[in-house]
Amino acid sequence: MVLKPPRAERLVIEGPAGALQTLVETPVTEAGEPLTVPAFAVVCHPHPLFGGTMDNKVVYTVARAFEQRGAPAIRFNFRGVAPSGGTYDEGRGEGEDALAIVAWGRHRWPDAPLWLAGFSFGGAVALRIAEQAEPERLVLVAPGITRLERADFDAARAAQPTCPWLIVQGGADDVVPPQAVLGWAAERQPLPGVPLPEVSLLPDAGHFFHGRINELREAVLAFMR
Repeated sequence: MVLKPPRAERLVIEGPAGALQTLVETPVTEAGEPLTVPAFAVVCHPHPLFGGTMDNKVVYTVARAFEQRGAPAIRFNFRGVAPSGGTYDEGRGEGEDALAIVAWGRHRWPDAPLWLAGFSFGGAVALRIAEQAEPERLVLVAPGITRLERADFDAARAAQPTCPWLIVQGGADDVVPPQAVLGWAAERQPLPGVPLPEVSLLPDAGHFFHGRINELREAVLAFMR
């Protein structure tokens, strides 16, 4: 099926600390007709204090991969980023923001499952909320499991996702140590009915996947088949 560029809607969605700047992109056919929605996707952006926004190229790429699989994709700015209300909350409040976006998506597409994703800090946020959000698929790109400093979040003790999940990690990441992420993934224990993560390691790729962004997209597309 040939798709046109997705239909974009720029919205303001009310979050727990104020309005959240949001972009919803919905795939359409070449004739401009909406597709049957297989799921809707929410993609969380990297660290707000280090320039992370919903326009980050990795976040954009993951959202586009979901859209290629027919799913509307929601990108949004966490509290305190651009015009979004509130202030940075070390991951806890940002998790509440993401859950508010998920709730909006479930109201918009009540019969569609959730595909949840996040990059870097956003990956840690997605992991943090996965138990409550109950996604059908989870994609963590260079998840910042070492980047949240709040004592109330420990990635090693986070509830193991109960859906198929993918970790994409650059082997030369100088922000999120690949050995920490790969070691953490290897320590996950198989549980009845709980899948272990699929891991896609891109050797020599840095944190922002410069020159490797197409490989990142292909890894997500392959997982979403």
